[in-house]
Amino acid sequence: MRLMMRCYASRAIHALIIGPPGSGKGTISARMCRDFDMHHLSSGDLLRSGLEDKQNQLAVKATEYMKAGELVPDDVIVPLMLSQLKMVPEERSWVLDGFPRSIFQANSLYEGATIDTVINLDVPFDTIIKRLSGRWIHMKSGRVYNESFNPPQRSGFDDLTQEPLTQREDDKPETIQKRLTSYLDQTKPVIDFYINKGLLKSFSGNETDKIYPWVVKHLKNLPFEKDLRS
Repeated sequence: MRLMMRCYASRAIHALIIGPPGSGKGTISARMCRDFDMHHLSSGDLLRSGLEDKQNQLAVKATEYMKAGELVPDDVIVPLMLSQLKMVPEERSWVLDGFPRSIFQANSLYEGATIDTVINLDVPFDTIIKRLSGRWIHMKSGRVYNESFNPPQRSGFDDLTQEPLTQREDDKPETIQKRLTSYLDQTKPVIDFYINKGLLKSFSGNETDKIYPWVVKHLKNLPFEKDLRS
């Protein structure tokens, strides 16, 4: 039976989660929201919402850069993210992923919001490459398979149509390696920034199910908390 945990704290938890693509940020964030009643903010989801939310001028402007294949500049993404954080009720905990991606953004966030902890998922690149490169797609239906944990009944073919599966360019090992190297180059200064602020907590491992209990323990032991009950 799944244990339900709720946070009874002197104030809300404000957490960042960082890690390379394929490290399990989405899964860990979802479990934190489930078990600690946290609000999840994703920069990627927020930027994509600009296509639909025409009232959010910053989000709309951001998607214009994305559609043009350009990086969203700091003078757009920073106020957009800070404005979204300010919309979360003061008594509500939140976890933010996908932001910040640079020292300027990290400084702006540090000055504009209270951060209690930065969770860094330190998953070996070999594990991530194996995890992501095992993904295959049936293009017509969008069905996704993975050789490690959700393999097709017949290797290389869709279960329902028996049509060949396709591997996206982004999921090929050599492409994944380039993405991971780029992530490391881009993120190391941000990691160092939070180390210097005394906020970074790294969790190493190959499996999300084994990492998450340590994340729970860390959140339960944050110094301002009065009571966390299972």
